[in-house]
Amino acid sequence: MRVIITRPAGDAPAWVDALQAAGHQALALPLIEVGPARYLQPVLQAWAHWSEWQAVMFVSAQAVRYFFDSQPAALRADAGQITSPTWANGPRCWATGPGTHKALLQAGVPEACIDSPATDAAQFDSEALWQRVAAQVKVGQAVLIVRGHDVCSDTAAAQPEPNAALTGTGRDWLAQQLQVAGASAQFVVAYERRAPVWSTQQKAQAAQAATDGSVWCFSSSQAIQHLAHALPAQSWANARCIATHARIAQTAQTLGFGAVHLSRPHVADMLRSLECLA
Repeated sequence: MRVIITRPAGDAPAWVDALQAAGHQALALPLIEVGPARYLQPVLQAWAHWSEWQAVMFVSAQAVRYFFDSQPAALRADAGQITSPTWANGPRCWATGPGTHKALLQAGVPEACIDSPATDAAQFDSEALWQRVAAQVKVGQAVLIVRGHDVCSDTAAAQPEPNAALTGTGRDWLAQQLQVAGASAQFVVAYERRAPVWSTQQKAQAAQAATDGSVWCFSSSQAIQHLAHALPAQSWANARCIATHARIAQTAQTLGFGAVHLSRPHVADMLRSLECLA
């Protein structure tokens, strides 16, 4: 079976390799381009107040990677050391899913300092995370949410003011729950997301994959929106996809995908879904 991986270019190869090892044809057509935030001063300030946060929530693996790229050297020396001041007296690290959890471990966060949904959770999202962390929230203390900023492809609109870049997008529901619980939520943008610039060959591959029985794999609603802009006249009535969350599935249905299936964002779960589609 031919499978289209739409994750960012840095994440796609691991999925392509795993699918090919399982006997599938896999093609990477990244639908989100990721890069560091244009304004790093807010990230540096967040690190300067590291010990003051009761928790730091990361919306994705990219949020972890780009945030930790600015980690002060003094804190980096404590990587993985649960008894060090950085972690013994520092904030909890919250992750919504296994990819973000793994990225935190790779960044040097001790396992004992990470909170995330159970590995067998039905969904990996803010709601599932909240079930795990709600009881530990302390009134009057701030939680930092590390997230991304969506950059418009229009050149004029792609130049946000420094303060405008602080808010970003994503995880507003979690911020509301924190406020209801008596805690405050603050935000910092660690990375930027934008639509990739596809070559003529990539557009042709995508158009073919809309009609030849290929299965698209989506882990982001934004990726589907970028696909719609890349091929505005394309019909998706005969196309199939696997989405890793119900909200992503709804976006695919809205675009017009003829068959939409749900899967958890694990390679093993994706492979089982592909077996069902065979």
